[in-house]
Amino acid sequence: MNKPEVPDFLKNIRVVLARPSHPGNIGSAARAMKTMGLTNLYLVEPKAFPHPEADTLASGAVDVLERATVLPTLAEALADVTIACALTSRRRELTTPLATPREAVPELLARAQAGEQVALVFGNETFGLSIDEVELCNRLVTIPGNPDYFSLNLSQAVQVLCYELFSQVDLPLPHLEQESQPATQAEVDGMLGHLESAMEKSGYFERRNGERLMRRMRRLFGRADVEREEIDILRGFWKQVERVADQARGDKQD
Repeated sequence: MNKPEVPDFLKNIRVVLARPSHPGNIGSAARAMKTMGLTNLYLVEPKAFPHPEADTLASGAVDVLERATVLPTLAEALADVTIACALTSRRRELTTPLATPREAVPELLARAQAGEQVALVFGNETFGLSIDEVELCNRLVTIPGNPDYFSLNLSQAVQVLCYELFSQVDLPLPHLEQESQPATQAEVDGMLGHLESAMEKSGYFERRNGERLMRRMRRLFGRADVEREEIDILRGFWKQVERVADQARGDKQD
């Protein structure tokens, strides 16, 4: 089955890491992005980039690192953006409404789909975004969590936001589902006949009403929506039951 294509408009959404201090977090963020269909990474004044640790933790997303845009200021990273979301865990002294990722994402996707450039802006691992950096953004987004303990790694925060974006794209998932082949009525009838034979040979009907039991078995398998592979498994089992029954009968005759 063909895999669905990631919507092209996701290319209009960029992840901006402001002053990241650990190259490993840059690589992990790239991996988190690519897993959710995002590929535009902007780095503002990274402490160490490029770096082997970033490549290692990016795993199969080194291409995202290779295409990353590195700039000296956040203002330059947001120059062509219409919607910039500052990721923050503090309310600060700002009047901009604070939204959760789930609340913010519908607008972000709609803007990106309309061809606008959208940015998710993450701050330094230790200090987050400064007030000046937050003021360059026109949306505030926070990830809700345990009020008594909330400690997300930078790349984890990137993963949460990217997942929420991708989950609301509603990409179909048939490529992840196992293809099924429903059994035909003839195949079910053949299996039931085989079951009846195995029951007969094993002596199961000796003290039971065989006709009544088979009616119940027919109703049971009629409700089950059995697949062809399941029919094959059951008939293999019935065959083994018959083999054992035949052997036991032969031993008695000897």
